[in-house]
Amino acid sequence: MATIRHRSVRLGDVEVFYREAGDPDAPVLLLLHGFPTSSHQFVRLMRRLAGRWRLIAPDLPGFGRTVTPDGFTFTFDRLAEVLGEFTEALELRRYALYVFDFGAPAGLRLAVSRPSEVTALITQNGNAYVEGLGPAMPDFANLTDEAEAKRGFAEILGLEQIKWQYTEGARDPETIDPSNYLLDRYFLDSPGREVAMQDLLWDYRNNPPVYPKFQAWLRETQPPVLAVWGRNDQFFVPAGAEAFRKDVPSAEVHFFDTGHFALEEDVEPISELIDRFLAAQH
Repeated sequence: MATIRHRSVRLGDVEVFYREAGDPDAPVLLLLHGFPTSSHQFVRLMRRLAGRWRLIAPDLPGFGRTVTPDGFTFTFDRLAEVLGEFTEALELRRYALYVFDFGAPAGLRLAVSRPSEVTALITQNGNAYVEGLGPAMPDFANLTDEAEAKRGFAEILGLEQIKWQYTEGARDPETIDPSNYLLDRYFLDSPGREVAMQDLLWDYRNNPPVYPKFQAWLRETQPPVLAVWGRNDQFFVPAGAEAFRKDVPSAEVHFFDTGHFALEEDVEPISELIDRFLAAQH
């Protein structure tokens, strides 16, 4: 069983917690988690991939054990800036990028700003196209009242709603470990975390307008792309996975009969696809 090390790095007034596994000299896969979880979601995947790859999974600001100062601005632009500082601090010059949920708009901003660093893209229900926005996503066009919107966001931070994100669309919800969504709720109880989540959810409306920049990066750099997608996801639907082929015709797209958190039920076949995909690049 691969060893996972638990580390942190200080970037100015932000202290980023991250998990790391694998040979320090191996090619790097940078794993970016989603809402409302943390790098904990990658533990089982990291153990399966650490034999040939160096796996690095940070907790994004506002999540998990990463510590941010009072007054930190929780926007996706700022998350991408911290990720850039993180890659510099760890001297990551070249890395494949795994994006999921919130990790996609943060990670793709990173890719746009540092196009020479990203060697490949793995997207697991990580959206970059308007056609990928599913029925569970807010109606961004009509989000104009910040206070009203944030009151609605507060409702989706409850335990039952978090559990729903894990279990909706799953083949067998009884296989989903309750510890995962209980851990997410535990971190949301930390001071300031619910406000941070509301700020990021409010800022999410600024992501679709920058999708064209993400798509331009894909077209211009033609990175190898692997899309592994829970087809029953209510947030990001299968059309979002298929859309990557518009800009990278060689993109591999694989669907699994599961929901948003596809790794919960299908970590083994997904890890095998990732391992084979990365091996083809090296």
